[in-house]
Amino acid sequence: MLAQQKEALKGLIAKALHSLGIEDAEVVLERPKDPAHGDIACTSALQLARRLKQNPRAIGESVAAALRNDPEAAALVDSVEVAGPGFINFRFAQNAKSEIIRHVLREGEHFGRSDAHKGESVLLEYVSANPTGPLHLGHARQGALGDVLANLLASQGWTVSREFYYNDAGVQIGNLAMSVQLRCRECLGEEIELPENAYHGEYIVAIAKDYLAKKPVHAHSGEIVESTGDYNDIECIRRYAVAYLRNEQDDDLSALGVRFDNYFLESSLYSSGALKKAVDAMIASGNTYEAEGALWLKTTAFEDLGNGLKDDKDRVMRKADGTYTYFVPDVAYHLNKFSRGYTKAVNIQGTDHHGTIARVRAGLQAAGAVLGINVPKTFPEYILHKMLSVIMNGEPVKMSKRSGNYVTLRDLVDWAGRDAARYFLVARKADAEFVFDVNLAREKSDENPVYYLQYAHARICSVFANAKEKGFEVPSDEALKSAPLATLESDAAQHLVATIAEFPNTLSLAARDHAPHLLCYYLKDLAAAVHGFYNAERVLVEDEAARLDRLALLAAARQVLRNGLSLLGISAPEFMTRKEDESEEAAQ
Repeated sequence: MLAQQKEALKGLIAKALHSLGIEDAEVVLERPKDPAHGDIACTSALQLARRLKQNPRAIGESVAAALRNDPEAAALVDSVEVAGPGFINFRFAQNAKSEIIRHVLREGEHFGRSDAHKGESVLLEYVSANPTGPLHLGHARQGALGDVLANLLASQGWTVSREFYYNDAGVQIGNLAMSVQLRCRECLGEEIELPENAYHGEYIVAIAKDYLAKKPVHAHSGEIVESTGDYNDIECIRRYAVAYLRNEQDDDLSALGVRFDNYFLESSLYSSGALKKAVDAMIASGNTYEAEGALWLKTTAFEDLGNGLKDDKDRVMRKADGTYTYFVPDVAYHLNKFSRGYTKAVNIQGTDHHGTIARVRAGLQAAGAVLGINVPKTFPEYILHKMLSVIMNGEPVKMSKRSGNYVTLRDLVDWAGRDAARYFLVARKADAEFVFDVNLAREKSDENPVYYLQYAHARICSVFANAKEKGFEVPSDEALKSAPLATLESDAAQHLVATIAEFPNTLSLAARDHAPHLLCYYLKDLAAAVHGFYNAERVLVEDEAARLDRLALLAAARQVLRNGLSLLGISAPEFMTRKEDESEEAAQ
């Protein structure tokens, strides 16, 4: 249903409630799970039952009767029925339904988009990997979730900035340089023994060989990082290895179709004095103390860190050796985010970062009070995802030679392809574990959800191609937009119309709830409705009016599929094959 029609119906229901003496009632509309129950349902009678101390079905019958007597309602809905304990089910008038198809064809690629959040900005941070090795499956899931969520938020009017936070400060970078240095010595014939804290995997050997060969790294930023070829020059090795791996990570993310607007270096927090400023502010707030040679933040002093969140114990800020624990630079980083004007920031990280939320928010509240910055308690927001496992040929895959001990993001893309990788990575709720079946992702059948969606789009394209081959005039875009749509009376056609109409609402909910999987669920329903209509109705019939109406309906469905796939970052092919094609196309 179009937003205008939905609001019109809400207004009519509110008017009916008012006529019954019921004020300030929330009007809630939802799509029935069974199309046989109508196009839309209202649950207000169920919600009002306790307040009015009446049977919900009796309330529903009173509301339905008031609506049946309203001439304005008659222009919008064909029927109003009460079902079950008190659901009020509506069937829209044919003209109202037809307008949805025309609206899709007029709006084209903009259908489903909204300006509801125009003028508002959000900073999305995701992936944020240490530049010490190939990106793993967790980074793959973060990358896909972040990229699709950015698309969804932008579709609702948000100005979205996508940011990658490089953890380029700390002991891990020293360990990387040491690992490359040892491999350089090994390449020159020395026998070495890798310590426990060294990085393994073929990628370290590759860096060492290129370093010794003095092969420059051409960074994507345009910078050229040279090598001295001297394995004793540990500082040069450090710069070279970090640039080398940043390039590799960028290439791997590009293979997944993930991009960023900005790259923020953790090291800049140290060099700019932002970290010291944040620490000094936390100390000045009176929420720190020293014990056991370390500096602690009294995180337990903050009773509510957003939605009732509270830390269960105080946290070390600065260890006895003078180094900071990992959440302290995060506080400085998020003060920087807020100072850049982002009042909404969303971080996508693994569930192992759960403990970070309270610490970072406590630090922000403490420092913000001193710096005169009113940081909201829920800043930043977090999406925490669970890990996934991979199977191929029925067997678990646990490592690749490139990394040394884990499956990489690039492995996944190389095995399954970009489209399947992106879809599978966002098709489940972020906090749900799942198994990525590579064989399923490669399968060219309806069992593969990616193939199922793409085939629905290609199938519609084939109908238009077949129309030309069979001698029918392929209607122009203008002809499709002006189709009468009076013949779309079958259950399959009406179900497809109703499913198409849900697209804008789906995008709104998926963006609001930070839930890309809702778009995947919707597109599967839409593809099923397309396939159902295709199998139930012959499209290329001799009756010109019926043929034009059915082609207009399919054109609208194709547009919505294309729009949805685009938001997922997945291609919409116009031609695909499967075994059943020949007989089916002949029938059409």
